[in-house]
Amino acid sequence: MSNVRVAVVTGSNKGIGFSIVRALCQQFPGHVYLTARDPGRGQEAVKKLEEEGLHPFFHQLDIDDLQSIRALRVFLKEKYGGLDVLINNAGIAFKVNDTTPFAVQAEVTLKTNFFGTRNICTELLPLVKPYGRVVNVSSMVSQSALGKCSGELQQKFRSDTITEDELVELMTTFVEDAKKSVHEKKGWPNTAYGVSKIGVTVLSRIQARMLNEKRKGDHILLNACCPGWVRTDMAGPKAPKSPDEGAVTPVYLALLPSNADGPHGQFVSEKTVQTW
Repeated sequence: MSNVRVAVVTGSNKGIGFSIVRALCQQFPGHVYLTARDPGRGQEAVKKLEEEGLHPFFHQLDIDDLQSIRALRVFLKEKYGGLDVLINNAGIAFKVNDTTPFAVQAEVTLKTNFFGTRNICTELLPLVKPYGRVVNVSSMVSQSALGKCSGELQQKFRSDTITEDELVELMTTFVEDAKKSVHEKKGWPNTAYGVSKIGVTVLSRIQARMLNEKRKGDHILLNACCPGWVRTDMAGPKAPKSPDEGAVTPVYLALLPSNADGPHGQFVSEKTVQTW
């Protein structure tokens, strides 16, 4: 089915991811894959959308599990010869009043939000077809967390030459510093979620640069975005946006027309490029 276009949304059995799948089913001319760690919950979510007259497909995916990521890669390669749209939405956050030790929060949050997202990209970016679109769902919190970093860290995270290896080293250092309870002394902000999303935004900037260097003629556009503060299990009931409203910017970036030459390598909120 290599002539059929295909979109994959990670972490999409509920919340913003679910709303992104719904919007893509309505607007994307091809197959849309809803993914979830738990096949039962995934199939349930698919059923809900089928009741609305939409036709998503399902594939199991746990971004913390390399075997699961690789199984999806093999499936996409064999069935479609690659993929056209990848939206990395899967992520976790501890609640503000969670009493889990910060060291544990740091390790667990970074494992999924940064390292899991990076693993997906390592495995699936090579499969993205010409004119493909990649959207890494980050957060405005990455901007505020960046502002709370030391000047030295800010300089590194804003650098236009930082490599993926250097970024990985910084993210690993944060977890190690958190374990030793010296993260604030070393210039880190006191937010594991914020640091994980700095990682996602900077990773996106690096990946876009790599695409420019290695696949310039393929017209692939890759961006990080902030969906806004959305009423989900993660953000709570007081948030101003509905999940469908939260899906607007990720979907906009996923459906950028084939003649668009940007945005690319940007951090986008409310469909607008933000200064990093």
